[in-house]
This record gives sequence, C-alpha cells and structure tokens, in this order.
Amino acid sequence: MIRWRSFCGHLSTITKHRHMVIRHCWKAGIFWQGLFHDLSKYSPTEFHQGVRYYQNGKRSPNEAERESLGYSLAWMHHKGRNRHHFEYWNDYNPMTKQVEPVEMPMRYVAEMFCDRVAASKIYKKDAYDQTCPLTYFVNSNARKQGRLHKNTEKELMELLEILAEQGENAAFQELRKRLKNKL
Repeated sequence: MIRWRSFCGHLSTITKHRHMVIRHCWKAGIFWQGLFHDLSKYSPTEFHQGVRYYQNGKRSPNEAERESLGYSLAWMHHKGRNRHHFEYWNDYNPMTKQVEPVEMPMRYVAEMFCDRVAASKIYKKDAYDQTCPLTYFVNSNARKQGRLHKNTEKELMELLEILAEQGENAAFQELRKRLKNKL
C-alpha cells in the first residue's frame, strides 16, 4: 500500500531536483536538454519504487531498494533511458570481448555535471557547499573501479574541481566554453 506521505515526499523531491537541473542546464547553455531531464522518474516503473523506498529526501530510494532486494529495478530502468548517466555509456568491445565504458559526448557530460550539483544540493540541503559534488565523486566506487571512460572522468573531474575551487559561475562558464568547442 502506498503511503500518502511517501507519495508526496517522493514527488516533491524528484520535482525539486528536476527543476534545479533545468536551471543548471540553462546556465550551461543546454536548456532544451534540461527540459527532458529525468522524465523517466515519473514513469510507473521508477515512480512506484521511489515511493515504496522513499528515504525522506535524505538519500536515493534506489539505495534502499538495493538493500531490500539486492538490486534496484528503478535504477536499471533509469540508467537505460537517461544518457547523462555514465552507466548508459557501456558497450561490448569486440576486440577485448568485454563490456567497457564508452566516452560520453560533452553535452551529456554537461548534463551529468548539472545533475550531480543539483543532487548534492537536494540531498545535503543546508550542509551543501561547492565542494560536496567533488567529494562525492572522488569517493565513489564508480571512480575507484574505473567504470567511466578515462576522458569522461577527466572532463567531469575538471569541472567539479573548478566548482570546488572557484565556484558555480566559473564552473558554468567553463562548461559553456567546453560545450561550444565540442559542438
């Protein structure tokens, strides 16, 4: 049975996050891309699990779903439909006969940056500062295990370092410059 508080809380959290990403995408110069950000979170597959495993807006429901089931159905659905997640960019390499990371196009790296900054702000609330997204990424298993293409990791890391050291205005200015050079 769905609890009303979890329903409203999850809807509010994902909507606040999405709107913040849209604002960040505007700053990055990819407004239209931002408008389509994370629409799959409103699909029945993702939304139902998000409500069921709602964490009071303090962490992702996907983590709780993983702890309960050993996997996250919502995450598997989400990462397969949203190109701003590095997990989307894995493919079979016929030379090595392994699934390997593929370099992400810069416009999706930009959206990933916007997404990470917004997620840090939403989950950290008043404890957020401009170093939070970098700290989270540096400590992530994905980075430690080499699950991103080296060029994608380098681009994201540089942007997060600019954010941490120089602030949002400098980071978004650099992001717009990189997007312009890659298009």
